[in-house]
Amino acid sequence: MQAKYNAKFVIPALLATLVAGVITGCAGGSDNDAIGSTMAPRHSQGAGPAAASYTSVKWGGGGYVTGLIYHPTSYNVMYARTDVGGVYRWDGGGSWTPITDGIGFGPGEGTYHGVESLALDPTNDNKVYMVSGLTTHNWDGSALINGRIYVSQDRGASWTHYDLPFPVGGNESGRAVGERLKLDPTNPSTMFYASRTAGLWKSTNSGQTWTQTSLASKVLTGSEIMGLGTAPIGVEQIVLDNSGSGGGATTWNMYAFIAPEYVQKAGLTSTMYKSQNGGATWTPVTVPSSVSGYYVPHVVRASDGYYYVVFNKNTGEGAGGPGYLYKFGGINFGESWTQLSTTTQGGYSGVSVYGSGATARVALTVTTWNAGQPVVQLSDSAGAPGTWREIADGMTHWGSSGYRGWVDDVEIDPTNKDHILHVHGGGVWETWNASAAAPSWDEPVNNLEETATLAIVTPPAGASYKLVNSAGDIGNWVQTDLAAKPTRSPNSAWGNGDAADVLWSDPTYIVAVGITSNAPVTAYGSWSGNSGATWSNFASLPAGASTNFNDSVSIVTTSRNNIVWAPANSIPSYTTNNGASWTQVSGLPTPNGGLPNAYRLVVDRQSPNKVYAFDGGGAWWNNTTGKVYLSTDSGHSFTLVQGSVAANFAKNEFGLTTMVGNPNASGDLWVADGNTVYHSTNGGANWTNLSGFATVAANGSTGALQGATRIALGKAATGSSYSAAVYVVGTRSGVWGVWRSDDGGATWSRFNDDAHQYGGIGVIAGDWSTYGRIYFSGAGRGIIYTN
Repeated sequence: MQAKYNAKFVIPALLATLVAGVITGCAGGSDNDAIGSTMAPRHSQGAGPAAASYTSVKWGGGGYVTGLIYHPTSYNVMYARTDVGGVYRWDGGGSWTPITDGIGFGPGEGTYHGVESLALDPTNDNKVYMVSGLTTHNWDGSALINGRIYVSQDRGASWTHYDLPFPVGGNESGRAVGERLKLDPTNPSTMFYASRTAGLWKSTNSGQTWTQTSLASKVLTGSEIMGLGTAPIGVEQIVLDNSGSGGGATTWNMYAFIAPEYVQKAGLTSTMYKSQNGGATWTPVTVPSSVSGYYVPHVVRASDGYYYVVFNKNTGEGAGGPGYLYKFGGINFGESWTQLSTTTQGGYSGVSVYGSGATARVALTVTTWNAGQPVVQLSDSAGAPGTWREIADGMTHWGSSGYRGWVDDVEIDPTNKDHILHVHGGGVWETWNASAAAPSWDEPVNNLEETATLAIVTPPAGASYKLVNSAGDIGNWVQTDLAAKPTRSPNSAWGNGDAADVLWSDPTYIVAVGITSNAPVTAYGSWSGNSGATWSNFASLPAGASTNFNDSVSIVTTSRNNIVWAPANSIPSYTTNNGASWTQVSGLPTPNGGLPNAYRLVVDRQSPNKVYAFDGGGAWWNNTTGKVYLSTDSGHSFTLVQGSVAANFAKNEFGLTTMVGNPNASGDLWVADGNTVYHSTNGGANWTNLSGFATVAANGSTGALQGATRIALGKAATGSSYSAAVYVVGTRSGVWGVWRSDDGGATWSRFNDDAHQYGGIGVIAGDWSTYGRIYFSGAGRGIIYTN
């Protein structure tokens, strides 16, 4: 697939959902954030045992890996950082281990799955540093929370964090630049951070406290950031020269590279500066005139002391050129410049060097994805002009055809020059025969699952498939085997899968909707009559679907051909002919606004002529509470259920509310309003407020822990008093987690634990064949299931 969180449309939609609660620190929040805790679990009697295992549903990559980092001396140790899905450690044997799923990454801390930089202690291969935070600015002007630096002493098995004095943009434009965090190679308790908005910072106590350096202390204001029209890049990176330093001594010589817009804002005179006294003072370095005012996405220092510097006219993933690669002599070589390569076909991005001298192997990548353009260029003559050849474009790629796009980092294995890896918008590619005339490539993405699921629907017991996954960027997919990459999809172009439903009486019939990412952005809807093996697109779109592209969407089917679609910010419409034509339903007002909102539609599986529509209020500041409406004619007309007015549901945004129905009992409804749980057994005429769930307010850099955001029902325990197991994502007695009840909500026990929090849980569904199995989405972590 192509790059995750495409700035054209996904950032305004998904990113707003991911971070809203963390940034505002109010009752409103998001699917994947502001609903977590690291507090010790407490249990109440009644429900069955907690989950025993957690396994990723197989997709394979699916998101933007923004950097690969080898340990500088223990070359078998490697990590991958991602823009929204945390960090993975390479464990050899063809598999990755996610290391940011547990303590420190609960939903109130889900924003810290956006990783901007990694650094490894050269003197201790167990020690890992991670700087994270999703964004440095909010387009709505709301307050920001600063980033964090995390420290692990055990390769990511556990973490400690310190709050930083500046924001971090792990999911912003230019997120593959770097690395921004650099440790002094001979004195690693001293470190530097190249920030986007506040200049260059230094710590002398392993990241616990920070001070600005004299290089660039300008702190961009909110209006200055907004005036840029894109994310700030700031100080891009520094590179340290420790050739004259002994173990434990300070590294004195270093270079800093600075984005041109920050140069202008800070009153600097060059995009490159040097220090020869450990960062105490800085002087400008003149760059070649051909790259004056250019960005520097990557720099690498070879063992012979030469620097390979990538310059590009534009910045960020997919940035166009011209691009240049220069060799820089550094302080020890007279600071001379030699041009090695240039391109106007896309922009240059990543660079890696193996060896030194005239026979050094240099790999150089191109970030754009137009067919026929270079992807990975290789030279075995230290990058000398005329020695480059393409080793990726047009070569055999096993497993997928999507290898272009956002190829913003490349690494040559320090132990094997024929083993080269590069990132892209869908994960990682590698070759083991780079010296061959036509290298072959495969995807080392086993257990690297970085997709953003927006909806999950499970079929009744006995269906030929496990679930339908609707996810950002990758679309809608029918999963027939949890351990195998799915193949059944209506997607003709990459884009967001927003919602799906299955016909309970005949689960071979599936409907799904989404939006495409290719310009122009358009909505689509599809149906399948054979469990997703083949699909047909709706011939037309309902009112609102063609203009409202937000991912707050709902869709249901009551019988073959009869579908009800609720687009964002729109009155739902129904079709009786598989989308050939649509009619707006009667009886429903436009859903409450404030934030992107839609009706959540629920079919009564026992009486499918009954369809419920729930408006959760739209936003916490709205004047009207959540309401439920009922249709008795398969979703064609609706009336207000007065009992829902009396229930006085809280007002919350779409991503913080849920309504589900028990397929084993007609009129049996459950609502999570963001703060607590309600249950009705008579179609919403009366509601019981289940005590114990309550929101915990934001505290410092930890966002609000929402009381109840998601409900899922699944197969009941044998002999239980209620016909479904009930799972709630929320906070009971101050403890966030997934809570389960086997007795219709009379008693609850925590189903997950602190080691399995995944940066928050966005959507959840229960399995109707296996008791104790749920499917849920972590923050940028794909779908996980339990046993």
